[in-house]
Amino acid sequence: MDSSGSAIKIENVWKVFGNTSPEALDAIQNQKISKTEALEKYNSVIGVSDVSFDVKQGEIFCVMGLSGSGKSTLVRHINRLLEPTSGKILINGQDVMTLDRDNLQELRNKKIGMVFQNFALMPHRSVVDNIAMPLEIRGISKNDRLDAANKILEVVELQGWGNKFAHELSGGMQQRVGLARALAADPEFLLMDEPFSALDPLIRRQLQSEFIKLSKQMKKTTVFITHDLDEAVRVGHRIAIMRDGKVIQVGTPEEIVVSPADNYVADFVKGISRLKVVQAKSIMQSIESFENKNGKLSSDLKRVDEHDLLNKLIETSASKDKPILVHNSNSETIGVISQSDLLKAVIEGNDGE
Repeated sequence: MDSSGSAIKIENVWKVFGNTSPEALDAIQNQKISKTEALEKYNSVIGVSDVSFDVKQGEIFCVMGLSGSGKSTLVRHINRLLEPTSGKILINGQDVMTLDRDNLQELRNKKIGMVFQNFALMPHRSVVDNIAMPLEIRGISKNDRLDAANKILEVVELQGWGNKFAHELSGGMQQRVGLARALAADPEFLLMDEPFSALDPLIRRQLQSEFIKLSKQMKKTTVFITHDLDEAVRVGHRIAIMRDGKVIQVGTPEEIVVSPADNYVADFVKGISRLKVVQAKSIMQSIESFENKNGKLSSDLKRVDEHDLLNKLIETSASKDKPILVHNSNSETIGVISQSDLLKAVIEGNDGE
């Protein structure tokens, strides 16, 4: 993932439904009254409350929260399906609130693809025609858009299904079509609103795996909405946890599981094993430090990537009672993990449960 810059930046975004009079907004934004008070006193509903975060180029950024937390309301501000009450939404440095109708339409049609929970396929159109629809809207010729749609069919492993109709496909296959349609116009950004939540657990996990694999190939900047922390941990490079319209914590899966911001987040992460989130780079020590205590390292040690997770490290070390070398993406050795480092990482996780 390229983390060199912010592709999407959300700055102090508020969304208030109902009464947005100056008096109501002053009480909500400046006096910080609660959601209940806002509703009872002003008939105002706080959907999103002073949210700020950035999404890096090529990142999968998960926004996780329970029903009513504001996550789906928030994502609809990115392409201005909803207008914020106040705040800024920047895409590649451009404030989307300043776009006129034509430029906004171009942003939606060419730069942003959306995938919804309910598939939203056209029942009277074939699979390939559903996928080609965004290109049709852009005025691409029939031959060119069908060529593009058929190529995307292969990417989502639906080759041979192009002439079928939605009712002939399983739920998992329909969602693949929804994803293919979002990718057909080759957008720079993907907005995914609980895309797999309507599927049974087995199909859901399979599609998560396929999406992770696809993301590594296509490197789309993605905002992924979910109510499932397991899914967020599995799919996301970073996660924002929302509650009552506010962002409570933003961090990597490891940061959120190991260092929850408050009791609300801590309750969420109780069921997430550290084995699935703690990375080699977090528990390694320097070569110099290790050799000062234990003498020179031997040359026949096993090697792991700095991003390998604790469960893989334990598996790697199980066959040999020796330290493990850690390397980076350039295959340079950057640290070492001893047996005691591994044991400490596991024990710390058990102590926190």
